[in-house]
Amino acid sequence: MKNQTIKVDYLARVEGEGAILVKIKGGEIAEVKFNIFEPPRFFEAFLRGRKYSEAPDITSRICGICPIAYQMSSVHAMENAFGVTVDWQLRELRRLIYCGEWIESHVLHIYMLHAPDFLGYEDALQLAKDYPEIVKKGLQLKKAGNDIVALLGGREIHPINVRVGGFYRVPSKKELASLTEKLKWARDAAIDTVKWTATLPFPDFEQDYEFVSLRHPDEYPFNEGRIVSNKGLDIAVKEYEFSFEEEHVSHSNALHSLLTTCRDKSVLKGRGAYFVGPMARFNLNFDKLSPIAKDAAKEVGVLPEVRNPFKSIIVRAVETLYACDEALRIISQYEPPEKSCVEIPSTPPFTKGGHGGVGFGCTEAPRGMIYHRYRIGADGLINDAKIVPPTSQNQRIIEEDLRNFVIKNISLPKEELTWKCEQTVRNYDPCISCATHLLKIEFE
Repeated sequence: MKNQTIKVDYLARVEGEGAILVKIKGGEIAEVKFNIFEPPRFFEAFLRGRKYSEAPDITSRICGICPIAYQMSSVHAMENAFGVTVDWQLRELRRLIYCGEWIESHVLHIYMLHAPDFLGYEDALQLAKDYPEIVKKGLQLKKAGNDIVALLGGREIHPINVRVGGFYRVPSKKELASLTEKLKWARDAAIDTVKWTATLPFPDFEQDYEFVSLRHPDEYPFNEGRIVSNKGLDIAVKEYEFSFEEEHVSHSNALHSLLTTCRDKSVLKGRGAYFVGPMARFNLNFDKLSPIAKDAAKEVGVLPEVRNPFKSIIVRAVETLYACDEALRIISQYEPPEKSCVEIPSTPPFTKGGHGGVGFGCTEAPRGMIYHRYRIGADGLINDAKIVPPTSQNQRIIEEDLRNFVIKNISLPKEELTWKCEQTVRNYDPCISCATHLLKIEFE
């Protein structure tokens, strides 16, 4: 393929709109662009002037697949600004609703969006014709996650029960117990999913990544922890903007994130791409997985560091198993708290001279780490907001994967290479609409 043009108008099985451009000249890669042309959605601007308590409901609308991640990131940032800590059963309920989101999102990706790539099908509907039981299992497993979100969040899509300080309503012990049998089935199905995904055919594509995720001393990360990497990064959430920087590139309506090794923004050194998501969490927090999740991973030979992005489908299955197991643990020891939320002061406690407080929050969405930062005025209104979604952070590493994969496989037939390039992007389960606050592939 010295000089060829391969064009795919829309890449299916991703959320949002974008394009890929790969230029091959004289048998070498001349240019690679992961174009995101979906219009900016301006959520950070929408938040300005709104009361701090409105942030969870507004930010949940950023994504219909992972609304909990945006809600949780915003409430943690607001509570940080107001000096409030949420613990005990309220904290456990937050982990539980996050379990629900991980299950439904991971299973959607594994069975409906990613598996067709490995098995040679255009979509899950075609897959279902030959493997109906596989698709049925995926749908039933996904519903277990939906049921958790619906019970705790008030509804499955854009939940309305999450608030700064906790929840508007907490479930009874009986209500949570009603999920137990479904989740026991889901846990068994998740074990089968780990084994099944491990049998899929994977290209030989090991890469040297800098993985970044939250790490908590006592648990696999959902809502809290320090930001760490496999190459020495270890910072508090509030230090995020001293180590990460966003830049605008002409071919994307989503900002590219870069990691720097220098805390002084006046001198940027070591700026580069980094990798967030299930593989990053798995590689950096394997020791915090539950025993059943560790055993399943070990059984199929998946251990840190996993450096083949095509194997992310196995890691998502392991995290699905963990989420089912963690949900059962939380439900088994649940006792309803006396109050559904903790009290929030009328103004940030560190307000001085009319100046508001700043709050920082980081949580782990299914697709990777999300960062939120808010400046709150003395009147409780949001003066400024910054939201960095996971797909925005992965854009640069996706481009690097495309470049490296094409270099290694440039001799593949045109149709096969096109298919593999689409799959390379889908390895990350990109949520392009989230990143812009189908992909078209073109080789020239």
